[in-house]
Amino acid sequence: MKILMTGATGLIGKELGKALSGEGHEITVLSRNAERASSELPFPAKVFSWSTEKNFPEEALYNIDAVINLAGESIGAGRWSKKSKKLIYDSRIEGTKKLIKAIKELSSTPHFKLKDFISASAIGIYGDQGDQQLWENSSHGSDFLTKVCEDWEEETKVLATMNIRVVNPRIGIVLSQYGGALEKLLPLFMNGIGSAVGSGKQWMSWIHHQDLVRLFQHILNNKSVNGAINAVAPNPVTNLVFSKILARTLNKPLFPKVPSLVLKLVLGEMSTLVLSSQRVSCEKALGSGFTFKYPGLEEAFDEITTNIRNGYQEYFAEQWVAKTPEEIFPFFTNESNLEKLTPPFLRFKVLKKSTPNLDSGTIIDYRLSLYGLPFFWKTEITSWEPKRKFVDIQLKGPYKTWHHTHEFIPFLNGTLLRDRVLYRLPLGILGNLIAGFKVKSDVNNIFAFRRQYIFRNI
Repeated sequence: MKILMTGATGLIGKELGKALSGEGHEITVLSRNAERASSELPFPAKVFSWSTEKNFPEEALYNIDAVINLAGESIGAGRWSKKSKKLIYDSRIEGTKKLIKAIKELSSTPHFKLKDFISASAIGIYGDQGDQQLWENSSHGSDFLTKVCEDWEEETKVLATMNIRVVNPRIGIVLSQYGGALEKLLPLFMNGIGSAVGSGKQWMSWIHHQDLVRLFQHILNNKSVNGAINAVAPNPVTNLVFSKILARTLNKPLFPKVPSLVLKLVLGEMSTLVLSSQRVSCEKALGSGFTFKYPGLEEAFDEITTNIRNGYQEYFAEQWVAKTPEEIFPFFTNESNLEKLTPPFLRFKVLKKSTPNLDSGTIIDYRLSLYGLPFFWKTEITSWEPKRKFVDIQLKGPYKTWHHTHEFIPFLNGTLLRDRVLYRLPLGILGNLIAGFKVKSDVNNIFAFRRQYIFRNI
């Protein structure tokens, strides 16, 4: 099947695209920045550059069997201003409107084969409904997110008149260690300062990101699924229960509740994200034959926090390259190439290594600069599996702990490059509170540079 995806570089898009590619589907991607997307995608794809301000690249729709529409500006990035609300709205409604306009224009040509249109929505459509059980036919709210979701779904309805199956997964709170709702919560709870918010009685309808990916696959493959479908796990919980389970999983205390008034003062209208109550049923998904891998919050949190329960922070990224592990691994056996993979602002320099060739037990000394201050870094390769994997750990340097696993996984006639870093900062909780977010941003930027270099040069 040929599938067109928007939002493919997001948390769900990356995993879904990888899963669909692994099943043999051919993926085409629309992205505002084609080069950046190509360097970030963990699967092979034909990438077209497009934003709502540009003319639609009609060729992207040629012979496409299904569209998966995930594009949308983050709703939780910061306090909502008039400008940010317009971005949130337009990125969904205007983007979908122009995509559908291109589909309609193509429908009378020999290139038109579209049968399925799966377009994301959200449980925000229901608004704040207290303890009421919510199904797909339940009443809607009246706030900003309700308006966004209603208009988003409304744009897709015209396709049903063209003999195209339309499905609108209404996505709940997505739980993942790599982004989503926990991106800002985990640092607080890991440092023992997490708490319930407001009354704590508001219902939270959540879904593990792996189950959400599997649900999209299920919807694509099951032609009987139509219209709105709630994409949430079977067991919603109140905010207080959610907070208690997360704190208990991390072996941390739970701080006193944060009053609603404080949240409204700090977040403004955006506080509806955490104060609204939505007790949403997944009966339709279950009735269609879908089964959840993580139906309960305890097992979801247990999987998500596996690598971070001892004070570690985790960085994880994947990148697909169109060369085999045998072709690209030699580049990584030359330690001087590490300088090429590191942003210039770090002034990274390899000083020496303990063995003529990299191998298990090799110790490498480096010099670098952080915020204008010179540092010396010493690492040891603790595992060396040629063409498949190696691990380096910090012996001396700016981190309390640094454990970097590099994997080279054969995938679709190329290689899935996987980087997983577990790190801890000096000074424990104090270090995390002072510098945690800044260091996380720096690590993300360093690896973004690395991906760009690999995309352009390897």
